[in-house]
Amino acid sequence: MANMSLEKIKMPEQAPNIRNKNFEEVALGYTAEMAMEEATRCLNCKHKPCIEGCPVNVRIPEFIAEVAKGDFMAAYKIITSTNALPAVCGRVCPQESQCEAKCVRGIKGEAVAIGRLERFVADWYMANCNETPEKPETNGKKVAVVGSGPSSLACAGDLAKAGYEVTVFEAFHKAGGVLVYGIPEFRLPKGIVQKEIDTLAALGVKFMTNMVIGKVLSIDEIIEDMGFEAVFIGTGAGLPTFMSIPGEALVGVYSANEYLTRINLMKAYLSEYDTPIRNSKAVAVVGGGNVAMDAARCAKRLGAENVYIVYRRSEAEMPARLEEVHHAKEEGIEFHLLRNPVQILNNGSGQVCGIECLKMELGEPDASGRRSPVPIEGSNYVIDVDTVVMSIGTSPNPLIRSTTKGLESNRRGCLVVNEETNQTTREGVYAGGDAVTGAATVILAMGAGKKAAAAIDEYLKNK
Repeated sequence: MANMSLEKIKMPEQAPNIRNKNFEEVALGYTAEMAMEEATRCLNCKHKPCIEGCPVNVRIPEFIAEVAKGDFMAAYKIITSTNALPAVCGRVCPQESQCEAKCVRGIKGEAVAIGRLERFVADWYMANCNETPEKPETNGKKVAVVGSGPSSLACAGDLAKAGYEVTVFEAFHKAGGVLVYGIPEFRLPKGIVQKEIDTLAALGVKFMTNMVIGKVLSIDEIIEDMGFEAVFIGTGAGLPTFMSIPGEALVGVYSANEYLTRINLMKAYLSEYDTPIRNSKAVAVVGGGNVAMDAARCAKRLGAENVYIVYRRSEAEMPARLEEVHHAKEEGIEFHLLRNPVQILNNGSGQVCGIECLKMELGEPDASGRRSPVPIEGSNYVIDVDTVVMSIGTSPNPLIRSTTKGLESNRRGCLVVNEETNQTTREGVYAGGDAVTGAATVILAMGAGKKAAAAIDEYLKNK
């Protein structure tokens, strides 16, 4: 019998004033009893609208039904039939705007906690099973995957299962892309990412790190000299954007990418790692997305007494997940909304001593109904800080497209692809994720990787 409670089972988590001083995971996960109880809230709808909201089409009602029965192994097998990274997706996917947004239970009350249940199943499997996936028999065809973020891992996994010899070329010294350099440990433990990568390696995927494609090797060399019959480009959008305001070259100004890479990938938060990062007392993070929340929450954990989010629109327009904004507020992050930086101040020796902001207000709606912020003249004020982190967006790095014949890009620097197959303007070369869309979500990138894998399989079968 369905549990008709209007509320989800609450996820246990660390107390705010404890977690904002450590990098351990904030959300602690469901127990088996909690998961089974939450699973009974699913109505197993005939039309399964939740699946429509999932970019990788996880068979959601089926896996939840197995959780309700306590058959977590069956639930895991159902999830992983379409999703290669369930422990990751269960933590960082914006379920509230995807699968859970379609949940019928959300019409009156809260949607079923699909993401929490997916995380539980994946964590249960990792804790209780030591199965090594069987490596498929090779079909003798080689495919190169450039980058090792979520789109690349999804593509590599599907191709490996189909028998292709897949090699992943990663620019950094560790595989995982944004999952290891961008998302903090307290949201996504890196040990979990490594286990997912280990699973792909067991399927036969080879990982080559410190391989900056476009410098060490070109796409042309990969195809023409190394015998790869197709290439997938999943290099993300790692080129930071700045505001072009005075003071951005001062000591103490970071892009969010650099700041988070130093903390997450290079372990600046651990004393045993000699990774330089500023010992900040007060930090301003400019931006309102998930990356901005991550940077601000990291700054607090690194010991900053005061951390500010500076965003030029109102909270209603913030692109960050509601959960991330809520957690940031609980942890003591101060929000300066409808504020636009106009300059970063110099202390006289080339270092940051403050950020000058202009107050904004929302103007009249435009043709689309969106209200743009307009400045309030003479409302300038200064926030005293010694560090500024710019988190106002990223774009794809131009290195690959500038060193590869036949690749077209749009005005934003994103690769142009066929919407049905994700093939670029060069035959045999495919792309997906942020390299095509600009900065987006992990699960959308994975969906693109899976679509490209299916298209590559079809292309090589017919070649």
